[in-house]
Amino acid sequence: MTQTENFDVVIIGGGIAGLTAANRAAQLGLRVVVLEKGSGPQYLCNSRFSGGILHIAFHNIREGDAALSAAINEATNGYAQPALRAAFAQSAPRAVDWLRDEGTKFIRIAQSVWQQWVFAPPRALAPGMDWKGRGPDVTLRMLVDNLKKRGSAIHLDTRVTALVHENGRCTGVDAESGGATVRYTALRAVVIADGGFQSNPDLVRETITRQPEKLKQRGAATGMGDGLRMARTIGAAAVGLDCFYGHLLSRDAFTNEKVWPYPQLDELGVAGILVDGAGMRFADEGKGGVYLANMVARSADPLACCAIFDEAIWSGPGRGARIPANPNLVKAGGTVHRAESLASLAGMIAVPAQALQATIDEYNTALQAGHSARLPVPRSMKPNAAHAIATPPFYAVPICAGITYTMGGLAIDADARVLREDGSVIAGLYAAGACTGGLEGGPEIGYLGGLMKAATFGLRAAEHIAK
Repeated sequence: MTQTENFDVVIIGGGIAGLTAANRAAQLGLRVVVLEKGSGPQYLCNSRFSGGILHIAFHNIREGDAALSAAINEATNGYAQPALRAAFAQSAPRAVDWLRDEGTKFIRIAQSVWQQWVFAPPRALAPGMDWKGRGPDVTLRMLVDNLKKRGSAIHLDTRVTALVHENGRCTGVDAESGGATVRYTALRAVVIADGGFQSNPDLVRETITRQPEKLKQRGAATGMGDGLRMARTIGAAAVGLDCFYGHLLSRDAFTNEKVWPYPQLDELGVAGILVDGAGMRFADEGKGGVYLANMVARSADPLACCAIFDEAIWSGPGRGARIPANPNLVKAGGTVHRAESLASLAGMIAVPAQALQATIDEYNTALQAGHSARLPVPRSMKPNAAHAIATPPFYAVPICAGITYTMGGLAIDADARVLREDGSVIAGLYAAGACTGGLEGGPEIGYLGGLMKAATFGLRAAEHIAK
């Protein structure tokens, strides 16, 4: 027998997008339920595992609408849809203010322009996993408490299995909870906020790489794309499913828990070069770590790639991140090959020595001549400058692509309403966070800031529902 419960708003997912939407809707007088498949007060989700930094394309969210809109456009090379770009730039500062008013504590990383809004307390500057009691964890638990104080609810251990779609309108969901089937009727709207599909190997294989098992899950590994799948069955459009947010990690991440999610190895790949199992470059290192992680995932063998660099890079950019590879990768037991010659280094990573030498000679010559754009695989100089690989000893780190969340998903409008293929609105259905597309990704794999996107469109969804 199916039980029935009635609410004004039913929200799928208890991350930052879902809890922002839930609390804002409850604040505006609506009766809300959040359905979360996880268990316990610290149920796992990417928001809880995150670094807790609110930014837009590595810009301070106080820079103003015009500057933020321009930053979004530049980061995505025009891919971000104009209406979403404008809504994001306009509403992000207000979303931060709302979180602060809810009780979120922030700190500032003074030396960084974009790390001015960081959930407190911050994670330790050490390798490995560190989320319990940190800012994102504290913020999510606070938002759950706030929701309950407002007379609304969160139902844990509850997995939504289908959207209820009647007469062209989404009117609720069916869910499994405690062995029972429950129909949650939504008098106003359903909000999908269950994250990306990065942990669904079938969807990842269909859209990102033929070898999903060779990607390291860098987040909570809970994003299965259920909301995306269910919405598509009732006619929702999807956009930009081929890109993800992630970082370069040590290949040892598959066997050594201490080397992920930090240190990330982006600085080594960006300042040096990436080579495949044949000793050849295959990606433009100047486009940054998120881009490179995607290129590794798309390569013929995502577990045959290495970052190659020299002593100047290891002692310079290698120490540049907040949790730098040098010395943290070594301290955590990660593999770092070191040799006085490139021929010896090639033997350590089992690539042809002649091919590796030729790749680096060609690369260094092009940099010296200012012709990096003419390389067989062009090397851009912005936003990340190139470094010659010329100062022994030489280094190689076996890498893998760490996938955190998928950048594409359901097509939405500026008010977070889910759209059909023809651009029309599916009445009663909204989406926010990593389950949506149209902002991040594109040919440049532009990264804009997942937490900020989630909070902003969670807020906008709730306010539009309440109108």
